[in-house]
Amino acid sequence: QVQLVESGGGNVQAGDSLRLSCAPSRSIFSIYIMGWYRQAPGNQRELVATMSPTGTTNYASDAKGRFTISRDNAKRTIYLEVDKLVPEDTAVYYCNARHVVMSGPSYWGQGTQVTVSS
Repeated sequence: QVQLVESGGGNVQAGDSLRLSCAPSRSIFSIYIMGWYRQAPGNQRELVATMSPTGTTNYASDAKGRFTISRDNAKRTIYLEVDKLVPEDTAVYYCNARHVVMSGPSYWGQGTQVTVSS
């Protein structure tokens, strides 16, 4: 079992930047694909970005340019940096850990709320 703890959300103004953090309860980066998803009110949860164990990143098409996923192995933490926030970025942001073996487990964090005011 893996617990994922997100932090860094809050109420921000349009144009601000924000960094979200996700800390797994144990070292898993070598065998899990780490990802960030978000769910806006009334919408389905959608992919923002992922990072493979080798560090390969993947972004949703509308996340390219303003979103950056990164990893600090020493701190055992995954980050999502968001620049130039817009009100449409308002959502609950979730951290996900998906085992590299497709039949393996997948874990979700509890989510962190980001609210962007214009």
